[in-house]
Amino acid sequence: MKTQSILSNIVLYGRSTWQIMRSRLSPKKGIKDILNYRYISTNLATSGQPTAAELELISQAGYKTILNLAPPTASNALPEEQAIATSLGMDYINIPVVWDNPTMADFNQFCDVMANHKDQPIFVHCAMNMRVSAFMYLYRYLKLGVPVSEARATMTTVWEPNATWQNFIETAIASN
Repeated sequence: MKTQSILSNIVLYGRSTWQIMRSRLSPKKGIKDILNYRYISTNLATSGQPTAAELELISQAGYKTILNLAPPTASNALPEEQAIATSLGMDYINIPVVWDNPTMADFNQFCDVMANHKDQPIFVHCAMNMRVSAFMYLYRYLKLGVPVSEARATMTTVWEPNATWQNFIETAIASN
């Protein structure tokens, strides 16, 4: 079981590295070209870590708040992200969800932020859109009443959760 978990993490890391390189080397035509971008609704979109130039695209698209679920120590973190976002007129919120230890406290804080910003355009990201897609699946299913298959579908276009995240998802569903 431990070996399978290690191999799963190696595969995820390799895939993530390739996606970052491909995203950074591809010409940017618009917001849809951001790493693992997913449109959820007129007021909600998600992605992996945007660059400074991509934050400008997000602002131009009308998003008023950036919610970042990656810790500032994430490998592809943008060190001045908060300053860039606020200089573009957007609010910036960071909930640093530890990759190998997501907690219900993190998820509850995420739900509070989402509820407090439900009437304005919010752009949610993390390093690769894995943390976010899992939280977004749970939020849409548990809090908004979106059917489980529809809520889960967006997540599975980004990734299939590893054992840590699958356990977290099951715990969150069981506790609600």
